[in-house]
Amino acid sequence: MRSIWKGAISFGLVTIPVKLYSATETKDVSFHQVRRSDGSRIRYKRVAQADGEEVPYGEIAKGYELSSGETVVLTDEDFADLPLTTNRAIDVLEFVPFEQVDPIFFEKSYYLEPDKAGVKPYVLLRDALQQSGKVAIVKVALRNRESLATVRVRDGVFVLETMLWPDEIRQPDFPFLDEDVEIRPQELAMAASLIETLSGDFDPNQYKDSYREALNAVIEAKIAGHEVTQPEEAQPTSGTVVDLMAALRASVEAAKRTRGEAADADADGEAAGEPAAKKTAGRKTAVKKTAPAKKAAPAKKAAPAKAAPAKKASKTSARKSA
Repeated sequence: MRSIWKGAISFGLVTIPVKLYSATETKDVSFHQVRRSDGSRIRYKRVAQADGEEVPYGEIAKGYELSSGETVVLTDEDFADLPLTTNRAIDVLEFVPFEQVDPIFFEKSYYLEPDKAGVKPYVLLRDALQQSGKVAIVKVALRNRESLATVRVRDGVFVLETMLWPDEIRQPDFPFLDEDVEIRPQELAMAASLIETLSGDFDPNQYKDSYREALNAVIEAKIAGHEVTQPEEAQPTSGTVVDLMAALRASVEAAKRTRGEAADADADGEAAGEPAAKKTAGRKTAVKKTAPAKKAAPAKKAAPAKAAPAKKASKTSARKSA
């Protein structure tokens, strides 16, 4: 990897020189625009709208358009005069619990590697931060833009996550949030059962980009000079769900079949959306009903006991007559 930024972590009076590396990379298949007939590349020219003349890169500046239609031109000198204190520093502001940071703020991830002179303070801050269970909230300027960011520990290395500013997060203003949607307990129980069936530990290695693999197969087939056909997969249908309970029940059964799990003895009760409290009450009632049957058992045993003296009397009278 090649570093894209050099600076220092400013932690109180401690300064830790570091290098910044991009922690992620996209694996998308890139294309060029070409002419269909012969594959010739399509090139673009930077031309001025006023006269159509091509403009050299050195003469290009940044322009801010006003509401009136006029443009304010800003040069590199204008940006250089801006007070950007975090241009070469990662300024630690505070330490907060990681679960309090909403992931919607995260923008891009970078690795921080210490210079040789900063290895010991780097490891010291890393171990202390990992032991605290918190993340550092910092300010950093990358590509002439100051960003809020977090610094956390991953695999023994500091990871800097640039963040959006609060006013850059849009509010979810959707009409359905004001609607009074009624959810039945049976539906909620079935949805919870579906979540439980599909629950597991996160392992990113089990997922793959099927579209990219299929696209690479098409490109390889083109290179080899023959066409390739992909197997058709069932596409999810969209529309209004007529029977939500039936759809949830079918989803649970399909998930169990996919994971190879056998349905347990309570599957029928869960499919009907029967609450656990009702199942327990039913079992208790069954026990109470069988209890009186045990009390009636001694009455049946008492009948043969009364008949026993009659047999003894008949035997005695027979002996006397003899």
